[in-house]
Amino acid sequence: GVRPAVVHVWIKRGLVTGERHDTDIVRLADDAGEELYPVHRIDKVTSGAVLFAKSVEVHGGLTRQFNRRTVDKAYLVVARSPGLPEFGTIDLPLSVGRKNRVRIAAPRDAIVMDRSTSRWSVPGSTVRLGQKVYPSLTTFARLWEGGGRTILLAKPLTGRRHQIRVHLAWIGHPIEGDPLFDKAPTTRAMLHSWHLALDASWSDGHRIQVEASPGADFWSVLGRRWSDSRTEATLDVARRTLLTLKELEDTQTLADNPEGDGEGPGLPSEG
Repeated sequence: GVRPAVVHVWIKRGLVTGERHDTDIVRLADDAGEELYPVHRIDKVTSGAVLFAKSVEVHGGLTRQFNRRTVDKAYLVVARSPGLPEFGTIDLPLSVGRKNRVRIAAPRDAIVMDRSTSRWSVPGSTVRLGQKVYPSLTTFARLWEGGGRTILLAKPLTGRRHQIRVHLAWIGHPIEGDPLFDKAPTTRAMLHSWHLALDASWSDGHRIQVEASPGADFWSVLGRRWSDSRTEATLDVARRTLLTLKELEDTQTLADNPEGDGEGPGLPSEG
């Protein structure tokens, strides 16, 4: 048969694509005689879909799509608090602070929410100068709320490192179990790379949809009453909501914040 040009892998948390951690998929594949080229990365605490190319040529075409932000990425999130709107936009610039920690490039008390548009932003005058600033935009939809928690479908339109995690925490709705904002988490970080859509650049360019449903450990934080049927219903809502979020994205522009002129650690785009 024809050898596939790309594979998608369902990643368990802690199983990653880089060399920073103990378990490396690329190395495991190499040990098995298979050469894989990671197209993008997800955080160690994140589960879900990751793409690998099986040739350098295909890898180049795919990474260009990520760099041009034409890949559609959607994550499932369990936030540790209720009260989020049905749809929302977080337009908060990021920077890298002490100990290489990603943070909002402005004081927390400068964050404002426009209730008419459900959009969080900061005035340009409050952005900290003297450092590199990365404009960052996340859209989200509320899929379910109950028991003090909220399930969200979140899309990092700019794809910065830790973007969804930092954005939600700084508006007061941190991700359940996120070790960046919980010093003693009792559960895994409830962040899952659920949906990817990209063009088959190695073929005729048709659009490919990839979906990786979360495992039982993702839903377990919602309690014993959470059932398989409720999981399926929530995923059905998420699939329908993707189109609505796409329409919301088409109306979005980043706030005109200064980018600063300081030197500092980079904050590259991430899958």
